[in-house]
Amino acid sequence: MGKKRNRHDDDRVEDIYGQSAGAIGALVIVLGILYAIKDKTGLPWPAAVLLTVGVLIGLGYLAWRVKTEIVRRWARKPAEASSAALAQESPPDAANEPETAAPVHPELTAALTRTGAIGKDEVIPLADVRTEELSGIGTQYTFLVPKARTHEDVAKQLGPIASMLGVTRLHLKLETSRHTEREVSLLKLHEPPFTRPFTAPTRQEIETFAGIPLGHDVTGQLAGVPTFDKASMLVAGMTQMGKTTLVNGLITCLLIAYGEFELYLLDGKFCGLTRFEPIATRYESSDDPAVFWSIVQELNDRSDSRYEKIKEAIRNRQPVPKFKPVIFIVDEAADFFAPGSTNEEKDRARQIADDTRSLVSKSLESGISTVLMTQRPSTNAIPVMVRDQFLYRLCLYVASSGTAKVALGDTYFETVAPINPALLDPDIKGQAVLFANGRSTLIRGFNFEDEFIWKVVDGQAVKRVEALPEETPLRQAIELMRSKGVDFMTTPDMAPALGILEDDPATRGKKLNELLGGPPTYKNSQGRGYRLDDLIAFAMSDS
Repeated sequence: MGKKRNRHDDDRVEDIYGQSAGAIGALVIVLGILYAIKDKTGLPWPAAVLLTVGVLIGLGYLAWRVKTEIVRRWARKPAEASSAALAQESPPDAANEPETAAPVHPELTAALTRTGAIGKDEVIPLADVRTEELSGIGTQYTFLVPKARTHEDVAKQLGPIASMLGVTRLHLKLETSRHTEREVSLLKLHEPPFTRPFTAPTRQEIETFAGIPLGHDVTGQLAGVPTFDKASMLVAGMTQMGKTTLVNGLITCLLIAYGEFELYLLDGKFCGLTRFEPIATRYESSDDPAVFWSIVQELNDRSDSRYEKIKEAIRNRQPVPKFKPVIFIVDEAADFFAPGSTNEEKDRARQIADDTRSLVSKSLESGISTVLMTQRPSTNAIPVMVRDQFLYRLCLYVASSGTAKVALGDTYFETVAPINPALLDPDIKGQAVLFANGRSTLIRGFNFEDEFIWKVVDGQAVKRVEALPEETPLRQAIELMRSKGVDFMTTPDMAPALGILEDDPATRGKKLNELLGGPPTYKNSQGRGYRLDDLIAFAMSDS
């Protein structure tokens, strides 16, 4: 430190010496100039001093003017170049924009900027917003986001936007345009969704819907899926949330809107799907995994048979055959995948899971679809290799977002405008998040009156019988039972009516079954024979 300070002092001393020497030199030069002027002009000393000072001042002023002009001209050229570049990037009237800016929509602008859906320097012009009041429902905003923004920027922030608008995420419904990525339609409900129930749809409304309706959306419009062709569905939700009622509505709508199809039902609740037993190709009421497995194997066999017919048609350069759709619906599906405690039960559970995965994933092209329902949407309730195969997902109220991911998919909350099923009101039964074709829709399933369902089922049963060829022995057996008003008829009673007069019971039973084409038999306290529902289902089945 000392050395540095001494060196600094030495520099100051040398600087003073230099300035003093310069001053002495300047003074000597000035005196020399004064002496020269006095000698040349003969002026007295005062006049010579004044003349010299005036000349020096004039020369200093001239030097200052020259320097100022050079600096001014040098600075003008870069400024002009910068202004020209800015003019090329900005519109001609950009400088006047604050004075001529169009009015903005204050509510939407504040909500979108503060949530990051648009930039802080961006606005939603009032001219780009169309507001419509939907009577008794809510306020519909249709607007354009700024350029370089899309509807996805709004969809990703729906939760915070709802908070800014003073409502919850469930109060908002977002729709997009088919014409531009910038247009957003945002509905803000006046009250929580489904606070007031909507009236169940009529048969005509179901028939005219473009697809299969599953429930009402928050505006009261029918919502559903476009088709069950080449698609399967997973329905999940906690107990007593309305799954069975919702699926009863689904089956009813299928019977009305889907046309001819075969229905396989496995009722794990024992009575949840009983209303549709009369028209089911196969109906089972059981929680035994072996029963579930037998249906899965039967449908896999049918699928293999159909694929063989498809390949044969292709080899022969014939049109691919069209098969009657088959829909397999299972209530309480998780019970059938339970691994059990013994090694044998665990092996069976693995085989059931593998066969079910094959059914759900590989049978769609052959026209066989599966609907699985579970009230335990936990990680291990339904195997992952089965869950991952479903195109449609339907999730009712669940306790957490993790459980919702099990039902809707691990990446569900990364999709556009997701709805968290954990936010649903558990006191409103039948509410569900429908995730289909990449879009989420909040719906509430239909709660049809029993009379309406019975009427649909009975009408479908009559329609199926009337479609049977009149000449077949199977049609004759069905008409015989219907004419007598019975649901079951023993072989000894039916055989004579169809011309089989064998005395030996075994021979008579064998010939009758062959005559009818091999429908399943049934044994009760009256003996062995045939149920009307089984004969109708068998007659309508189509491999």
